[in-house]
Amino acid sequence: MSRPRAPDADSRDTLIGGSGRWRNLGIAAGAVTSVLFAAFDLYQWAAAYAADHFHNDFTFYFAAARIGLAHGWSSIYDLNLQQAQLDAMGSGIKIAELARYISPPPVAWLAVPFTVLPYPVAYWAWSAVLVAALGLVWYFAAPDAGRARVVLLAAAVGWLPVIYGLQLAQPGLLVALGVAGSYALLRAGRPFWAGVALAALALKPQLAFLIPPALLVAGQRRAFVGSLIAVGLLAAASVLALGPDGVRSYFERLSFAAGVPVNRELTLTYLLGDAARPAQVFIASWTMLIAYRIRHRGLEWVYACALAGGILATPYVHLDDLAMLGLAAWLVLRARPPAWTWVYVLAGVLAVEGEPVWGPVPVIVAELGALLPLSAAALTHAPGRATRQLGPGRSPQPTTPR
Repeated sequence: MSRPRAPDADSRDTLIGGSGRWRNLGIAAGAVTSVLFAAFDLYQWAAAYAADHFHNDFTFYFAAARIGLAHGWSSIYDLNLQQAQLDAMGSGIKIAELARYISPPPVAWLAVPFTVLPYPVAYWAWSAVLVAALGLVWYFAAPDAGRARVVLLAAAVGWLPVIYGLQLAQPGLLVALGVAGSYALLRAGRPFWAGVALAALALKPQLAFLIPPALLVAGQRRAFVGSLIAVGLLAAASVLALGPDGVRSYFERLSFAAGVPVNRELTLTYLLGDAARPAQVFIASWTMLIAYRIRHRGLEWVYACALAGGILATPYVHLDDLAMLGLAAWLVLRARPPAWTWVYVLAGVLAVEGEPVWGPVPVIVAELGALLPLSAAALTHAPGRATRQLGPGRSPQPTTPR
């Protein structure tokens, strides 16, 4: 039998050139789409602010900071004082189910420097910090895809959870920066400071609360200790600042918020009702098992599964909080998984983007589906293989220990 003839040089050049052209066309199409969506979303953000300067959550952070400075931090959850401060700002907002300050004290503390500015200036200064945080998250966590990497930044701005969080001035991007910074520091061989970076969880704990325990089960003990110290110090400072009455008021506000239906629409409660709590506990436990089993594949997988599992396990999620799933997707893609992973990520992105149209079910299904490949990767991976941790911006290479 004669051997099949290898393609000649001209044929190889044709194949490579064709593949490159399709890739370039794909990048160009993604760039145009991302830029158009980003431009439209930025316009919507500006239009929303022009229509009502105070229709965002920074209004409540600003009010809480002023209450804390004037009346003591134990008073920041007093609804009467909140209403008085909102009136003094000329906001026209009345305290309601979703219109009240219920964030942890560190959010109000973070807003204190902005209270020396007029409210409009303070809002845009706060927004500039959030935009800078998004840029740093992209720098630390976005996959190394050459020219396409810039497209990913535009796509992030054009994604509904991100722009909605920016419009509301939510601190979620600061939490994302803490997680992305922790990942970068751990890759750089600074585990303790990687844990300290997770102090950002104190701003909105439900977004990434499984990251510290996932690091512990993955063998990153110094990072876990660093996170325990950083978050613990902020929690202790919060308790001391609030005092018994303030702590009681805080838990009353949280209990009330847990009963507001809109706060649970994007959680498993939407599908399972009262049976959601055991399911959420199971998912959190299963996520820890995945993190343990997948630890040798690279840090990206540990962080990504903790983020994805945490969003499913939390009882309190809003649309802007789903930006954390985008960070999880970036980390998975950074690990250079099979090509079909890009297809699944795109499907998940579209499910979230269209949530206002087709509701929460596709989003929850996409989240559940994301745990399947993570589980498969964890349960089929040979534990004997390790991963060499490299500096930021470099992909981990598998090595076999002697």
